[in-house]
Amino acid sequence: MELFAEYSHAIASLVIFTLIVLLLSPFSALAKASKGLAPGATPDQDYSEKAYRLNRAYLNGTETLPAFLTVTVAAILLGASPFWVNLLASIALVARVVMLIVHIRGVGKPHSGLRSVLYVIGWACMMVLGVMALVASF
Repeated sequence: MELFAEYSHAIASLVIFTLIVLLLSPFSALAKASKGLAPGATPDQDYSEKAYRLNRAYLNGTETLPAFLTVTVAAILLGASPFWVNLLASIALVARVVMLIVHIRGVGKPHSGLRSVLYVIGWACMMVLGVMALVASF
């Protein structure tokens, strides 16, 4: 287990992001229920509606989590640089958390520049983590 201690920030980032997605689930469900939607239904695509934004934030989290988990765990298991794995996973987490806040609060327009920048930052960190894992595997 000492090997994994070197990756404590990356592992914590995975756990924190997972907990955020899990916490978004009931809030999204309650917002949809308040609109009279059936479980699993999608609110109308109206960015001014909080139920839609909560649902999108939750879905964005569930869409991103598997990739984040995969590249981070692969980088850890293959022994990629703990410094870079921790840094990139932490940056990806911060970018995703701020993006979720921007999404939920409805900052900007549906195709907000800030949200897009935050998405690209998190995406780029995950891409680098994936490349690091591939390099470490050979």
